Amino acid sequence: MSVTNLLKGHEKDLGGGLMVRRFLPSAVKQAVGPFIFFDHFGPLDVPLDADHDVRPHPHIGLATVTYLFEGAMDHRDSLGTVQRIEPGAINWMTAGSGIVHSERTPKDLVGKPHRTHGLQLWAALPVAHEEEEPGFCHTPSEAIPELTVDGAKVRVLVGSAFGQTSPVVTYSQTLYLDVELQADQELVLDSLPAEAAIYPISGELHIDGAPLELHTMALLNTDGPQRVKANSVARFVVIGGEPLDGHRFMYWNFVSSRKERISQAAEDWEAQRFAPVPGETDWIPLPAKKPAA
Repeated sequence: MSVTNLLKGHEKDLGGGLMVRRFLPSAVKQAVGPFIFFDHFGPLDVPLDADHDVRPHPHIGLATVTYLFEGAMDHRDSLGTVQRIEPGAINWMTAGSGIVHSERTPKDLVGKPHRTHGLQLWAALPVAHEEEEPGFCHTPSEAIPELTVDGAKVRVLVGSAFGQTSPVVTYSQTLYLDVELQADQELVLDSLPAEAAIYPISGELHIDGAPLELHTMALLNTDGPQRVKANSVARFVVIGGEPLDGHRFMYWNFVSSRKERISQAAEDWEAQRFAPVPGETDWIPLPAKKPAA
């Protein structure tokens, strides 16, 4: 079989009416390659009075990977980074031993009609790099390799495919593709990493003849090539990589191979021992439910 399982995901309210569809982690599979978290938000016409700002909050043990199709957001972090995130760019933030960041609506879009649409992923860091020094890397849209293959426009966001390699530096084998496939065209995905999945953003897809519904993630059998056909103009992403080196514990925004490290991070955030985001004074409190010991 080409598809080993289907993940339907669930909706979650991030506040201010911003709903996301969350597919990872799931009860079926914790991660696909290093990707341990997968949120799809929008497309959404943002109300003029909407407050979608995400106040400062911490992370450990992971890298956030932000990719927009529409809209914009302002990223600020405890390293002093200030970066406007726009469609087509990849923003890779390594949390490692600990980082704090906020994501806010740019001032030029506040109170004005605009749309938002994108993906927020987390890549769990290999055990040897869980306590890596935090960092932030912005790769602009024009620096992302883009090519046409059999009626498909492929953007190699992270990793290597079709002879092209993204400039984004990762800590393990990682694959992340953005593909636009024309109607009645077929793309063959070959030489996939050990774990891989397809998620349709728009349009009608078939994988080796079987339909794949919107808002459904297909876990792939990577032993052989996969044939992806579009019945209409379609857009989808491919994610994957080498399997994680062991189970990860997750609590709120913290990921680690060790439960005690999660507890320590929660205590540090509650005591405000994380470095703050320069110029920002508000923050998101620790959830009332504490991590399990």
